[in-house]
Amino acid sequence: MAFRPMRRVRCVVWPGLVLAVASVLVGLAARGLAAEPPAEARPLEIHVSPRGNDAHDGSASRPLATLEAARDAVRRLRSEEAVPAGGIVVVLHGGDYPRRQAFELGPADSGTPEHPVVWRAAPGETPRLLGGVVLDGFVPVSDPAVLERLDPKARGQVVQVNLRALGVDDFGQLRSRGFSRPTTVAHGELFYNGRPMTLARWPNEGQWEHIAGFPAATAADDGHGGKIGRLSEGFYYAGDRPRRWKDPAGLWVHGYWAWDWANSYERVEKLDLDRRHIRTAPPHGLYGFRKGQRFYFLNVLEELDAPGECFLDRKQGVLYFWPPGPLAGASVIFSRLDAPLVRIAGASHLRVEGWVLEAGRATGIEIRDGTGVEIARCVLRNLGNWGVRIEGGTQHRVTGCDVFDTGDGGVALSGGDRQTLTPAGHTVEHCHFARQGRWSKCYVPAVLMHGVGLSAANNLIHDHPHCAILFSGNEHRIERNEIHHIALETGDVGAIYTGRDWTFRGNRIRHNYIHHTGGVGMGSMGVYMDDCASGTEVFGNVFYKVHWAMFIGGGRDHRVENNIFVDCDPAIRIDGRGLDRSPVWHSMVYDYMKKQLAAVPQALYRQRYPAINDLDRYYVGEPGVPPENNVVARNLCRGKWLEVAWHAKLQWVRLADNVVEGLEFVDPERGDFRLKDEGPARRIGFQPIPFAEIGPARRQ
Repeated sequence: MAFRPMRRVRCVVWPGLVLAVASVLVGLAARGLAAEPPAEARPLEIHVSPRGNDAHDGSASRPLATLEAARDAVRRLRSEEAVPAGGIVVVLHGGDYPRRQAFELGPADSGTPEHPVVWRAAPGETPRLLGGVVLDGFVPVSDPAVLERLDPKARGQVVQVNLRALGVDDFGQLRSRGFSRPTTVAHGELFYNGRPMTLARWPNEGQWEHIAGFPAATAADDGHGGKIGRLSEGFYYAGDRPRRWKDPAGLWVHGYWAWDWANSYERVEKLDLDRRHIRTAPPHGLYGFRKGQRFYFLNVLEELDAPGECFLDRKQGVLYFWPPGPLAGASVIFSRLDAPLVRIAGASHLRVEGWVLEAGRATGIEIRDGTGVEIARCVLRNLGNWGVRIEGGTQHRVTGCDVFDTGDGGVALSGGDRQTLTPAGHTVEHCHFARQGRWSKCYVPAVLMHGVGLSAANNLIHDHPHCAILFSGNEHRIERNEIHHIALETGDVGAIYTGRDWTFRGNRIRHNYIHHTGGVGMGSMGVYMDDCASGTEVFGNVFYKVHWAMFIGGGRDHRVENNIFVDCDPAIRIDGRGLDRSPVWHSMVYDYMKKQLAAVPQALYRQRYPAINDLDRYYVGEPGVPPENNVVARNLCRGKWLEVAWHAKLQWVRLADNVVEGLEFVDPERGDFRLKDEGPARRIGFQPIPFAEIGPARRQ
């Protein structure tokens, strides 16, 4: 490696890193190189190890012990203007770094565009920031009173450990979470060999009870011609299973109470065994209780009856657990930290690389403001809230990361100015997302984008209960992502999803591969332009075995071009809900969406997006807004093609050069979407899909 001369630094009386810098110079002199400095300076390395000591100098042979000591060393170098020309790299060696508080980085920890301050794993090693406590000392349950409450098949399987004896006396709190609820720190959770365990529930995972009814006097109109019961008056359940629960004081219920896209967890305030009636505690959610909707009970000791389930007796501090495998040699962790593992506020030009962040009750990494912070090749897993949250700032990146098993979403990007259409430039790319939404379920996607000029590219997203990518705002790029097995627990949802604003314009959805999606009730969509969202380009995507692959829900000015649809039902669906006179839809268009349109600078938006001007005639009076000017061109389809329904008319759709009959692909099941006869595609000018470029790049 070439070197350039190190600039002269002031000598300061500081026994740590000055010695490390000096040792580098001495080493160069010993090799006859000091008199003629190399062309480019090495970065100064500060080493940290769980086996280190904060009294050490931070060299490779004498590493520091804590991240805070390394951070303070960097700050001292910067304050003394002693940063070498090659910059600074903090090297974390393998092992656990238990966290009882967030690791904080701020403006004083910034690097420069040419030399960001890098916090990286040592080559071949895995440093882990651990927000939980490692548990050991499990013993069989011996208390006769507890054994009596357990299911007979569980009595020889369940073990226990006293958390207070291990120094854990803050167990966190179960709180209401889900649709329309604010993000809240999770309760303490249990993880076995890197996977989250299940809080004892009935019915068991994958099964549901159904609402048997609600007090008739509380019936209310649901806005769509149906009836629901008021949340404050509770609901009826079927059967007598709760009679076997000795102490239901900590009982909770989770359900999709009225709609398959709106869930919440509710604490049971009153359980009436004779009436089979449940009243939940306030604050209540947005909707009521509908007969037949899905729910289950949780946090019940008697229902600890399957491998992987657990229950915490909060009064005694005793955790009960049915291990899904042997405890000998297993990693069992209880989450404890109720703050982000890393909080970066106002810092710029930092890179965090190769870390594992695990078992916090909150978010893994939180970034606010600043410029050019990069999170690279990290693993963020078993977290109570999000993997990474970015709010404000510019040019932040999350790249090459694995984000698994988060209680809320994966990566949230928020930035840019919708009043000036100034982009933020945040990016999430080449990441692997799996099993987001463990608790909140709905509208906590793998990637959340809000603002202007954000990008989600080359990600792999799967096994999600709801949507994969949810966006709002302008000028976003959603490109070359592979998405499959989403909407596993919900319905009326899209893999890529937005809605309910005329001004979300300039967004491009290109070259994504969406396949094998799930869905209950209404099912799921591939790209869902919900509730009159308009003006999106959907180009060059591949949809395979998706219910409604491309769904335009009342919107205008979309361009759906050069896509491949195989075995969808149908490929494209367009409705005219903006024309519906019922109060729900009429109010959406002439109250909420009208206000959203008025909230943006009119001259700027109407110049940038001229099609907005066409809306004006529909706001003279209230005739409804039709789904006009949607272009559907040069698409290839095998299977069911187009549905135009619910007030929409075919003549409003600009159809051109679509091939929808007689196509045969080489082997869609194995991801080969080449045409056996490419003649029809060539005749319409179909552009090849860069299939090899979709999804994360291979990691070295």
